[in-house]
Amino acid sequence: MALFRRRKKDDEAPIAAASETAAAEEQDAAARAEREAEEREQAAAAAATDAALERTRRGFLSRLTEVFSADVTEETWETLEEVLISADVGVPTTLEVVERVRGMNLRRAEDVRTALAHELIAILEAVEAPRGRLWGALPEDAEVPPPPHIVLVVGVNGTGKTTAIGRLAWAYMQEGRRVVAAAGDTFRAAAIEQVQEWGQRVGFEVVAQGQGADPAAVAFDAIQAAQARGADVVLIDTAGRLQNKQNLMAELSKVRRVIERHIPRGPDEVLLVLDATTGQNGLSQAKAFAEAVDVTSVMLTKLDGTGKGGIVFAIAKEFGLPVRFVGVGQRESDLAPFDPRSFVASLLGEPLASR
Repeated sequence: MALFRRRKKDDEAPIAAASETAAAEEQDAAARAEREAEEREQAAAAAATDAALERTRRGFLSRLTEVFSADVTEETWETLEEVLISADVGVPTTLEVVERVRGMNLRRAEDVRTALAHELIAILEAVEAPRGRLWGALPEDAEVPPPPHIVLVVGVNGTGKTTAIGRLAWAYMQEGRRVVAAAGDTFRAAAIEQVQEWGQRVGFEVVAQGQGADPAAVAFDAIQAAQARGADVVLIDTAGRLQNKQNLMAELSKVRRVIERHIPRGPDEVLLVLDATTGQNGLSQAKAFAEAVDVTSVMLTKLDGTGKGGIVFAIAKEFGLPVRFVGVGQRESDLAPFDPRSFVASLLGEPLASR
């Protein structure tokens, strides 16, 4: 998955012609091989996302087919609004998108479809600027911070946080990275056991204490263990209670302070895990965690289990948060990098778009 690869805007630039020197030729061949590997990864991720969107597309696309198979009338815009809202794009985002497309004074339904695709892609790409230090289209001169890299994983219980940690650990380990996980959701004994089970299944170390232990102390131990063992990544699980947001905020703030005590730069990424099947309820979760901790990115789980994948647009538009990964199945390898163009192409039933 190349989690540490710096995806720059000029990544698509053609590789320069091979130099006359043998060293330059070797370097050029290596660059081509790396680019081909990245293209294969992107194609695989696009195919996985396409498959996961099947349920959403069945409902979403069938309605859109009605919209785009007739002349553009007042009813076209009303139906388009209904379709987008029913797919959990969100009312404010839907109204803005439809108004922008309508203002283009298009006459052909196919032109409306193309304009809609561009507007939806623009929403997702508008938040491409990185908020964290590890993922996204970082500037060319950005330096990867020294390890261990800290990823704080947040989200309500039941969204798939533990599975997300297992899948991320697996992806990092496929790159040869050493991973330590902190079982920081000490509110539930089952949460600790689930992280440990994933650790045994995938092969990463889990630092845990007993139920009711101080989550900040678990994070402290995990960072110390990572530093002592020369680990590359620390994935920190957290509790997901929203019944009392004040307690949640206080707990997450304490965990963050402990991290900053040992890694002054703080967490390199704060990953919010959202369950795609929760629909608009996911927005209230995003709001709560955005207020509690500086979220940098989103993982959308269970995308293959919902008919309403449009929530990604509402997340991007209303909270300015980029979706970085989507869960697309049940296996540890069922994690795909999120690509806005491929996502919109799949959603609208177009051929898979390449970046």
